[in-house]
Amino acid sequence: MNTHDVIVIGGGTGGYSTALRAAALGLDTALVERDKVGGTCLHRGCIPSKAMLHAAELVDGITEARERWGVEASLGGVDWPALVATRDDIVDRNHKGVEAHLAHAGVRVVRGDARLTGARTVRVDGAHDLTARRGVVLATGSRPRTLPGLAPDGRHVVTSDDALFAPGLPASVLVLGAGAIGVEYASFHRSMGAEVTLVEAADRIVPLEDADVGRHLTRGLKRRGVDVRVGARLADAEVLDDGVRARVHTSRGETVTIEAERLLVAVGRAPVTEGLDLAAAGLETDRRGFVVPADWDRLETAVPGIHLVGDLLPPPSLGLAHASFAEGLLVAETLAGVPSAPVDYAAVPRVTYSAPQTAAVGLGEAEARARGYEVAVDVMPLTAVAKGMVHGQGGMVKVVAEQGGGRVLGVHLVGPHVSEMIAESQLIVGWDAEPSDVARHIHAHPTLSEAVGEAFLTLAGRALHRR
Repeated sequence: MNTHDVIVIGGGTGGYSTALRAAALGLDTALVERDKVGGTCLHRGCIPSKAMLHAAELVDGITEARERWGVEASLGGVDWPALVATRDDIVDRNHKGVEAHLAHAGVRVVRGDARLTGARTVRVDGAHDLTARRGVVLATGSRPRTLPGLAPDGRHVVTSDDALFAPGLPASVLVLGAGAIGVEYASFHRSMGAEVTLVEAADRIVPLEDADVGRHLTRGLKRRGVDVRVGARLADAEVLDDGVRARVHTSRGETVTIEAERLLVAVGRAPVTEGLDLAAAGLETDRRGFVVPADWDRLETAVPGIHLVGDLLPPPSLGLAHASFAEGLLVAETLAGVPSAPVDYAAVPRVTYSAPQTAAVGLGEAEARARGYEVAVDVMPLTAVAKGMVHGQGGMVKVVAEQGGGRVLGVHLVGPHVSEMIAESQLIVGWDAEPSDVARHIHAHPTLSEAVGEAFLTLAGRALHRR
C-alpha cells in the first residue's frame, strides 16, 4: 500500500500535472499535499486574480462606454461580497475538477506534511512511510518574499497570497514591486477606484521584459491614473490604525512620504523547502534557496531518481504555472522511460494581465544583442491598425529577428487582450520561423492580430500599411 512507482511531493500545477501524466503512463503514483491540490496558482494566485481582473475589465468598460462612446452608463458601485462569491465559485469548481481528475486517473492523494528520509523514501506527518520504486518528484512551490521589519498582517500590509482576501476594497494602495504580480494588482485596484502608487527599484516596470514593453505599459498605466515611480526604493514604513505611512527614496534623490490604506509587497517569491529535509536525501539548496538540477534535460538532481518541477527550479525556469505543466510532463515521461524533449524555456510565453496587458515570448532586443546576435527590429503600434483604434488603448507589436531575414528571436506585445494573441508568436519562435515564413500567412482584417502580420510583412520586405 505504501510502495509506489512515483511519489510527488506538492500538489500545485507542477505536482499534479506530473502525477496525472505518470498515472496515464501506467505508473502507480502517490501525490502528497498538505493543503489543497491546485496550490498557489489555483487558490491564491493565477485563477482568483484573473477572475478579479476580469471584473475590473468590466468596470473599465462602463467608464469607456460613457466617456468614449456616448453610452449613458454609470457604475453605481461594486458589491464586494458578490464579486468574491463569484471568484470563489470559479476557484471551487476548478479545485473539484482537479480532485476528480486525480481520482479518475487513479492517483493516490496523501494529505499531510512530507519530508525526505532517503533518496526514495518519504515520511508524511510521521505516520506514513512511503517508498518510490522509480523516483521522487519535488514540487513544493514558493511563497511571497517579504521585507525585513514589515510583517504582513492581511489587512494593511499584504502579499500577493492574501491581497485578494483582505477585507473590502481600499481607497488607496501602495504597491512595492512592478513585476507582473505588482502590476496586475496595481491595475486591479485602479480599476476599482483606488488611488494607486506603483514603486519599482529598477529603472523600468516589468524589468525582465523588453524595454519597449515597459515603456508602453508605463504609458498605459499612467493614462489610467496610476502613479508609477521607477528607480525608487522603500526607506521605511509605519503601520497606522487606518493604513500605512511609507518613506520612499526616489530616482531624483528625494525622499517622499506616501500614505495608503493598504501596502502590497510584491517583491518576488522564494522556493519552499523548509521541513522537506533535503539533506536526508543528499540534496541542498543554492544561496538563493533553489534546488539546482544536475541534468536539465531530465530535471533530475545530483541524486538519481529525485526530480524537480515548478518553483524549486532556478532560472532559466520561469516560475510560471504553464511552464510547470511542461516540466511535469517531462519528468513523468522520463520516469516512465518515454522519450521526451527538454523544456524550451525560450519558447514559454510570459503574460501580465493588467490593463493594458503584456505578452512576450523569446528574447528582447537588448538581450539578443547581448548574446551576440545582429538583429532586425520592427515595432508596429496597435493604433496603426483599425481594430487598435477601436480599442483606443495604445500598445504595440515588437518583433526581434536575426538580421538578413533570419529566424525570429522574440515577439513582444502590449495592448488589450494580447494574452490571447501570444500563442501564434509562441509557435513562430518555437519553430524557428523566419519573417518570410510568417508573412506568407494572411491575418484577418480588422483584428488586433493583424498588427502581428503587418510587423512580419515589414521585416520580410513586403510592408503594406507602413510608410
